[in-house]
Amino acid sequence: MPAESTGDLPGYPGARAVFGNKAGEQFQLDALGEALLLFAAAAEHDRRVPEAVEAARVAAGAVARRWTRPEAGIWEIHDDLWTHSRLTCVAGLRQAARTLAGRAEADRWTSLADAILAETSRTSLTPEGRWRRAPGDDRVDAALLIPPLRGALPSDDPRTAATLRAVREDLVEEGFVYRYRVGDEPLGVAEGAFILCGLFLALAEDRQGDTARALAAFERTRSGCATSGLFSEEYDVRQRQLRGNMPQAFVHALLLEAASRLAG
Repeated sequence: MPAESTGDLPGYPGARAVFGNKAGEQFQLDALGEALLLFAAAAEHDRRVPEAVEAARVAAGAVARRWTRPEAGIWEIHDDLWTHSRLTCVAGLRQAARTLAGRAEADRWTSLADAILAETSRTSLTPEGRWRRAPGDDRVDAALLIPPLRGALPSDDPRTAATLRAVREDLVEEGFVYRYRVGDEPLGVAEGAFILCGLFLALAEDRQGDTARALAAFERTRSGCATSGLFSEEYDVRQRQLRGNMPQAFVHALLLEAASRLAG
């Protein structure tokens, strides 16, 4: 992936177009957990091939070597012991152990998942019982809604419910969801609401059995699209403008997932 640079083409709205991505030089632990989840989902849909099993072994081995070290995380910022990354690996290891591993490997992967969860619970829970972003960062992060959906924790886990309440109370403005608070700035000053996080919230509400809240979050988030029906990465709630990457692949993937789940 090329390094980040600014081109001569105009961007939107009035900025310069940016090419490449600084993430090309980063390590993101959560990507290994996501890969394990993908391989496990494929196996559940009769796509269990030897190459996927071997890839899962490689990913699980990399998690075992790297989970105690700082990394860039889902938001691709500075390196830290991001809670989201660790919990995503817990989910991936558990699902892969259930669908891909033999007896011995399943025991190792499950034990590794248990160890990661235990250490993360020790270092990354606030006194109120919700997940913090990292051991030294008490802020609420909407990304922490997702690992429980993927199997890191049961739906009735109190840490999941406490984190969901905190996101509702701290990161929602006019129904749109921000990823986390930036410094001491009010919501909407440093960056726009993240469309992806609105879909996280809809899925989390649905898993908690609150259909009305889930549908409200989904429909409000869905309203932040372009006239083409496509979504950008961010949405400026006050100016009613799309911001950031356009179109944004993660947003459209989660839109399809949320629509499918909420329709069921």
